[in-house]
Amino acid sequence: MSPLLIHLATVDSTQYFLTRHPELGSCAVMADQQTQGRGRGANRWESPTGAGLWMSARLPAPALLPGLVLQRAMGAVISVLAPCGLELGLKWPNDLVAWRAGRLVKVGGILGEAKGGSLLLGLGVNLLAAPALTDRAIPPASLAELGAMNLPQGRALAQQVLAAWGDLNGSPEPAFRWPKAGDAIGWEGGQGLCLGWEADGRLRVATQQGLQLLSAGDVNALTKG
Repeated sequence: MSPLLIHLATVDSTQYFLTRHPELGSCAVMADQQTQGRGRGANRWESPTGAGLWMSARLPAPALLPGLVLQRAMGAVISVLAPCGLELGLKWPNDLVAWRAGRLVKVGGILGEAKGGSLLLGLGVNLLAAPALTDRAIPPASLAELGAMNLPQGRALAQQVLAAWGDLNGSPEPAFRWPKAGDAIGWEGGQGLCLGWEADGRLRVATQQGLQLLSAGDVNALTKG
């Protein structure tokens, strides 16, 4: 049974809301609009009214390695979005991406915080519109502009995501992963050749300094090399 889903018209951030209300226990919150949506690190996630799915959930922490939790959670989201007819993939470490005219674009992002025996997940997916951020190496895009069909929205979509998050051990494999073995990649302070994804969620990379295993905390933004 999925946890209680609270639906708000507007909120500063669904993550902040659940952090402020630990007394709610295991539950989820979605909002039509976020005024201070959170992205990874210090980034802001643009989340205007009705343009996407903005939600967070406090769930029992799964028995998974830390590096796999968000990858599995985003994999579950990809499975929910499969009926839209798009080939959606997972960009390391945990972004929702697609290809547009041979270029990788970002459609969604996810955050996670472990607190005690709970996991606080925060999800943003650009459904109908995406912000114009021309300075991003991997620019944002929306599912609608990519040609999505039969896309559930609103509360129905949030409930499907919650149900998929109920068992992160069984998340299906996404249509593709980026980078794949052989791709040249770069990040702040380094560059190299991807050798593949490790079973614990880290990325194996060959660099001039030798073999490196990158974890999510090591890299702010991964781009094509």
